[in-house]
Parts: sequence; C-alpha cells; structure tokens
Amino acid sequence: MVLCRKLLSRPFYSCCIRQLSSEAFKNICKNESSLAPIYRLASQWPNNIAVVDKFGEHTYSSIFNSSVTLSKIIEKSLHGEIQERVAILCPNDASYVVAQWASWMSGQIIVPLSPLHPAAMLEYFISDSDAKVILTTAQFEDIVRPLAEKFNQKYLLLEDHITMDFKPLGKTSFEENDKVEMLNTDNNISDEQFFDSNAMIIYTSGSTGSPKGVLLTHHNLNAQINCLKTAWNWTNKDVILHALPLNHIHGIVNALMCPLHSGARCVMLPKFNATDVWTWLLAIEQYYGYRVNMFMGVPTMYVKLIENYEKMFEKNDRMVEYVKAVCSQKIRLMVSGSAPLPNTLFSRWEQITGHKLLERYGMSEIGMALSNPLNGERKPGFVGQPLPGVNVRIVKDDMILLEGDSKNIKIVNSVKCDSIEGYSGDLQINGKNVFKEYWRKPESTKKEFTEDGWFKTGDSVNYVDGSFKILGRTSIDIIKTGGYKVSALFVETIMLQNKMIKDIAVVGLPDSTWGQRIGALIVIDEQHTINVEHKKLKKDLKCWAETVLPPYSIPTVINIVEEVPRNALGKVDKKSLLKNSFLKYLET
Repeated sequence: MVLCRKLLSRPFYSCCIRQLSSEAFKNICKNESSLAPIYRLASQWPNNIAVVDKFGEHTYSSIFNSSVTLSKIIEKSLHGEIQERVAILCPNDASYVVAQWASWMSGQIIVPLSPLHPAAMLEYFISDSDAKVILTTAQFEDIVRPLAEKFNQKYLLLEDHITMDFKPLGKTSFEENDKVEMLNTDNNISDEQFFDSNAMIIYTSGSTGSPKGVLLTHHNLNAQINCLKTAWNWTNKDVILHALPLNHIHGIVNALMCPLHSGARCVMLPKFNATDVWTWLLAIEQYYGYRVNMFMGVPTMYVKLIENYEKMFEKNDRMVEYVKAVCSQKIRLMVSGSAPLPNTLFSRWEQITGHKLLERYGMSEIGMALSNPLNGERKPGFVGQPLPGVNVRIVKDDMILLEGDSKNIKIVNSVKCDSIEGYSGDLQINGKNVFKEYWRKPESTKKEFTEDGWFKTGDSVNYVDGSFKILGRTSIDIIKTGGYKVSALFVETIMLQNKMIKDIAVVGLPDSTWGQRIGALIVIDEQHTINVEHKKLKKDLKCWAETVLPPYSIPTVINIVEEVPRNALGKVDKKSLLKNSFLKYLET
C-alpha cells in the first residue's frame, strides 16, 4: 500500500494557453460543444461558479486547474498507462468533480464507490474492476486504507479544500476577457479517440444476483447528457440542488454532469436532509446571490420532504402560501425517478408546490431513455416518450408490437393491442446511450442483447395514448426500494453465509414510502438457535445483515418459517409466496 498525499489547494495551470482573436475563440467554443470532453468546456465559462458545497463556491477554472494537477499525479502513479481503473470514494462536493475530471484527463476509467456499502462489497467492486488507484479524501481515509492494504494498492488522498477561489475577487488562471485554448490535458489523443475510449464502470445488481460492472464509454455518456440537455432545456443560467448518491447514473449524469456540461451551477449537499433541501428551495438564510431552480430526487426523498413540510410549515397559512408561491415561481423543474412515483405522492406534491413532478425512466445500462415533456401534459404513473437519440420498442412473445424514437412511434403489429390498455410487453432500447458491455462478463452481456442489437431492459411497459408506463420488472427478483435496485438473489446469497440461516427467499413488498420493502422468508437452523425466541432472532439477523449488506438491501420484514415452499424442481414460486406468506403487506 502506498499513500500519496498531495495538497491541491494551490492549483496550477499546466496546459498551453495562447491569446486568440475574438473570432478564433468563438470558433473553438463552437467546435467544443456537444463533442468535447466535459472538462474542456470549462474554457467557455471560466469564472462561472461550477460547484457550491460545504466549503463555499468553486469556479470552473479552479476545478479545472486542480484536476490538471491531480491528473499528473495519477499519470505518475500509473506510470503513464491509460484505461486503468481508478476507484473514486469522495464526498458529495467539489472533490468528486476534481477526481472525475482528473481521471479522464489522464485517460483512465472511473469506478464510483459509495461509503454506504459495507467493506465486503467495496472489496468486491475493487477486486472485480481491478482498480489500480483509489481516490479519496481525509473523510473516508479510514474506509479506504484497509482496502488499499488488502490489495496492495495506491490511494491518493485529496485535501478537503480542493480550491482557493471560493469567491474569486481578483484574477484567476482565466480572466473574464481572456481567450484560451486548452491543450495536452488528455494524453494528446484526438477527440475521436477520447470518445471511443472507456469512461466509467457503475456496479448494479442483475437478475443473476451478482453485481455486474456496467461499462460506459465517453460516447455513451455524451449521448446521455445531450439528450437530457435538449429535452430539459439545460442552460448556464440553471442552478440545481444536488442531494443524490454519486455512484448511480441519477446522481452522476442527470444531476452533476448535465449542469457542468452546460456551464450551470451545482449546489451539492453532503447528503439528503429534508430541512436542508427546503432551506435551499425556499432560499431561507441564503447567503448567495442566486437561487436554485432545479431539483431531482427519488420518490422516498419527496415523501421525507412532505413529512418535513407537514411538521414545519403546514400549520402556518402564510408559510403554506409562501412555499407554493416560491416553488411555483422560482423553481423551473422538479424531477422524480429511479423508482415508481405513487399517484398520491404526485398529487400531494403538486398541492404543496404547484409542481407536477416530471417522471422519467432510465437505468445504469442506458442512462435515461423515456421522459415526460418539459412543457406538456405529465400523467401520473407515466414516464412519457423516448428522449432524443433513443430508440425504443415493445416486444411480446417474440413479436415486435411498436418501435420508434422521439419523433415518431410506429405500430408494427396491432394484433396484440388492447383497446383500453394499448400495447403491453417487454421494453427494449437501442441507441448511442446504451452501454458497451458488462465488465469482463461477455456471456452476461450477450444474454442481455437481442440478435439484432437491442438491449433487453427487463422491464414490462404499457404504451397507451402516446405515452409509456412502466409496469414493473419482468423478473420478480429485482426489487426497487428508495431509488435503488436490489437483487433478491444477491441478498439471499449473502444472508445464507450466516450459519443460523438454513434457507431463505427474498421478495419485494409494496410500500408507499420506499416503493418496495425487502421481505425475507427464513428457515432457521435449529442447532444454532436452541431456545432462542423468534423476536430476538429477527433482531440479531437484522444487526448482522447491517455488517454485510448496504443499508437499502437489508430485509426489514422477516418471517421465520419451518420451510420455504418450493416446486418439484426446487424453485420458489415467489408470486405465490407473496400471496401466501406476506398477504397482510399486500393488503395495506
């Protein structure tokens, strides 16, 4: 294990800068739009605030300069090699952006990690991705150090204060009137080579239970960003409030890369806290000369925000009026995703804020694919139409029912159409947004694509009146809880490591707050639990699960039974199991 500590509070600019005529600079900016590396776009708005975090304000130039500094350290640590894996475990602040940009400047593949994951899962991600370097800060050094020691790896410790110019008063590396061109920031490779290269591995649970690394290229990410910029009308005037995890597409692409690709501001909270979110949305105790005008969250976040609203504001008529006025007039877009949004939640949020939440649909492998319109009707429970550049189709019994894109949906076969329910079947996606492959898992990759190259999402959908509605996972073994996708098979595999557990079946139970709760039917090995009450057993099992599973994967409903019902082939019919063993949860 090698520890490399580098103070990044004095960033320097190691790239070539030359004065250009006004016209020449305009041409560069024109060429460096949708097909330029995200960090190079910083030249278009150098003194704009890119990130606001617990330390203050960070300009695009300061983040860029710190990234250049770190990229040189990464290059040296990897002996000039490119396309190596760099794991990132950073807080929700500017350090994450610096780590991301620096890794890409040096030609590497990032592997975002979460501090919520237990050590065993972090070990798996680092081992499976074969990460060569871990980037972190002092905040997570105690988590990273044992991992680095175990794998005999380097980790680079960023200082918490990434940049100096929180509120630049004087000249920075860029001046407002400077015309700059940035060179030598990405190993002198062409833009074409850059976009063809691999960019990121995001770990997600698949139907096989074992987490798989979704490998995305820079072309994939660029397509995902640009389709959202077009659909949601991103501009450099936007200010988004970011309270999402930074190891999922939602937090990385939708809420972070989109604004930074647009020259907008990103206000990053250390973690989601309902009071803090309301403080920013309502501009309470606002010390900055701007307001947030965008917010993205998962349904669970909106539930918590409503609970906080009812506790803090609802008893005051003037505050009720104020909240609705501010949100409806100052916030231009509020988005919900990563889990189904209950109709009651959709209606209650509109009642409080005047906003009809924009629901969209996506996943790690494809980014965002469907979205309700920015301007137009948003129907509760529906996720709208294909985003620009995304091709979709519905397939049922190996028959293509319909196919199309954002401009036109063509009915291919009307035989399977229901006059009321429209077209229902399995959703498949095609386009530049679709991931390259599962990291070092060619068989798993092949299994998830059709022979003609369409990605099988594993979700069932309904298309009616020109809009798509997600009906649920084709496989019951994928549970969506609080915006996370959890593999029931993976939870079963981990739980069976406990000697007290003889057999187990894990299912998703309907829940108005979390979308689904995780339920477990468990058979206890009596020789390890003689004379122990079931109540204590359940408590002990939950405590143990906290040490081996992420918080969102821990079963919250445990039923102890004599046996898990199985068929003649030894398989569990989970649909029947739900009805027979968790009936009261289905009725609530």
